[in-house]
Amino acid sequence: MSNGMRVGIEEKVEIKKAVLLGLQHVLAMFGATVTVPLVVGTAIGLQMHEIALLIQVVLLAMGIATLLQTTVGSRYPIVQGSSFAFIPGLISIGGKLGLAAVEGALIVGGLLEALVGGFRIIGKVKKLFSPVVTGVTIMLIGFSLANVAVKYTFNFYADPSGASIPKATLIALITFATTIYIALRGRGSLRAMPVVIGAFVGYIVSLALGMADLSLIKELPLFSIPKPLPWGTPTFEATAVITLLFAFMVSIIESVGDYHAISAIAEAPIENTNINRGIMSEGISCMVAGALGACGTTSYSENIGLVALTKVASRQVVQIGGVILILMSLIPKFSGILASIPAPVLGGLTTALYGMISVTGLRLIKDKVELNDRNTLIIASALILGLGAPQLPPEFLVHFPKIIGSILESGMAVGALTAVILDQILR
Repeated sequence: MSNGMRVGIEEKVEIKKAVLLGLQHVLAMFGATVTVPLVVGTAIGLQMHEIALLIQVVLLAMGIATLLQTTVGSRYPIVQGSSFAFIPGLISIGGKLGLAAVEGALIVGGLLEALVGGFRIIGKVKKLFSPVVTGVTIMLIGFSLANVAVKYTFNFYADPSGASIPKATLIALITFATTIYIALRGRGSLRAMPVVIGAFVGYIVSLALGMADLSLIKELPLFSIPKPLPWGTPTFEATAVITLLFAFMVSIIESVGDYHAISAIAEAPIENTNINRGIMSEGISCMVAGALGACGTTSYSENIGLVALTKVASRQVVQIGGVILILMSLIPKFSGILASIPAPVLGGLTTALYGMISVTGLRLIKDKVELNDRNTLIIASALILGLGAPQLPPEFLVHFPKIIGSILESGMAVGALTAVILDQILR
């Protein structure tokens, strides 16, 4: 608010202003949230109408998750959105085992996360996730997605022949440049939406160059309610569950940090009860996401920054944002527009986004970890194994037990395990 007034968690806001502020929350997290199903859907080879459905159920799941977090969860004004930590695992599982296995892994992983919160386990296991472990793991999330960003940039998934490389490169460069410019030079609330604006500009350029297909939008209905289990009956594969458990671990760590951040910004007390209820709520939300055929959910740091900017920390505002997400999910044509965003636009967006994930981990290490011989050795070993293990060819991985092979395919999993083990041994 321009007059500097601070609105607390319990306070109500004038309804018109609350709707506008709720919409601003949706816009602030919209780009990142929609990018997750777009990236996953394209990478595992879904058809455009399937990607539109994935976006639709993601919006519904995130709206429900936001309402749960602000009512029965931590009760802080925190928006829930799709987590980038889940992308490598979702691509791996979806590509090999199908989205029914993704549904099953999210349901089981969400149940375990809910139990961690419900039984107040966070405090007991938090010591395993020291800054050196967390920092390396977050860095590896970004690194593991680097090849996806480059393939999007050159339109590899849609056109492996390479015929569209000149147009694709131009679109990706314009999208990237726009995103970076808004992030660095944008003013006020505009600066909180570089992904949204970058995607819009890239989409316009794609239309001009004939790289966007709008045929799906005409075919989709204006209104429909998503049905549960759109990808079939969930399958419960041990390898899929284990692969996603490391993403859940990162999500929990990030969320605990977000709870502390929002409590400080909103000048609200934080107790272990808030943290445990928040994590339990996120676990339940991931189970709901699995049942809806969506992606995993987590708290969004972008929206915490928006609370600091607007000085409005009202749960009412965030809940209105959750309702807006649910309403958007009921309009398939809207999801169809998003699904038609060409891959090079995603390339321009994810080049910056995925890089920022790695830099976030690097910044955490810089600020929280003393770079002595012990910690340097842990970081170095975790990075090398985390980057090297996924390079093993599939024909070689078949020689390992199935569960071990699935772990070796995930750089984040290998790096996290290496860091945790060395951090405990090298005391």
